Amino acid sequence: MTESQKLTADADGARLDKYLVGKVPDLSRAHIQELIREGRITVNGSPVKPSHPLKSGDLISLEIPPPLPIEAMAENIHVEVVYEDANLAVINKPAGLTTHPAPGHTSGTLLNALLARFPELVEAGGERPGIVHRLDKDTSGLMVVARSRQIQAALSEQFKLREVTKVYLALVKGNVEPAEGIIEASIGRAQVNRKKMAVTENGREARSQFKVVQRFKGHTLLEIRIFTGRTHQIRVHLAAIGYPVVGDTTYGVKSERFPRQFLHAHRLAFRHPVTGAAMTFSSDLPADLAVPLSGLT
Repeated sequence: MTESQKLTADADGARLDKYLVGKVPDLSRAHIQELIREGRITVNGSPVKPSHPLKSGDLISLEIPPPLPIEAMAENIHVEVVYEDANLAVINKPAGLTTHPAPGHTSGTLLNALLARFPELVEAGGERPGIVHRLDKDTSGLMVVARSRQIQAALSEQFKLREVTKVYLALVKGNVEPAEGIIEASIGRAQVNRKKMAVTENGREARSQFKVVQRFKGHTLLEIRIFTGRTHQIRVHLAAIGYPVVGDTTYGVKSERFPRQFLHAHRLAFRHPVTGAAMTFSSDLPADLAVPLSGLT
């Protein structure tokens, strides 16, 4: 059943979407923007843009449709839980596990595993309950999971405001010089193959920071912090500067030594959405990367 709400603005000049984030904590900013564009959120009875500047006394009307039914079912898929409390969990995603279902593929994903591990997510509703951010199928490492819609919205907002620290480990082909630097290059859909991403003038802003951790003959182990969350960002950025990720068959170079792309979400830090406490987690390289890496010279 559609939920109706009415609010009276009490701030002059505030953007409508940003204002509602603070007033309706169950909704993420992205969801609010979607509802505005659909005409489900109006100001003084008229449709507006997400950037509409409010005036004190404006009447904001919201029509919030019910969550989409969950197609995914709970499945007994093992996922390592690094930390959990009543509000959230931090998990160590293995490589080979897709984050969430796609059309025609509703099983064998991280979401299926989470629905079994945290049954309350079934009641939370929504298309991707608990999922705050994603890792590529063949990328391993740390992810934070929300255990309610309210916590999901709060954590999602931290990601949108770039308040979350995300650091990865990547092995690349070549001797990276300089030893540290920043890559600022917009990323969008590739012109020829629309399934791939590429550095493009018309893309979305993307920023990555890299630092050499260890050098090998013909390879370099990097620590990469990303400040934006574009699709395939690290793989595209590193390929663009001439140091492709080892084992990445899409943007990088194939490898007989490594069974998949050498990319691991190594460190994750954020504020607890309830207590405000700083939360920092780290994850060592899994065996499928660490063992063959130890054989490099």
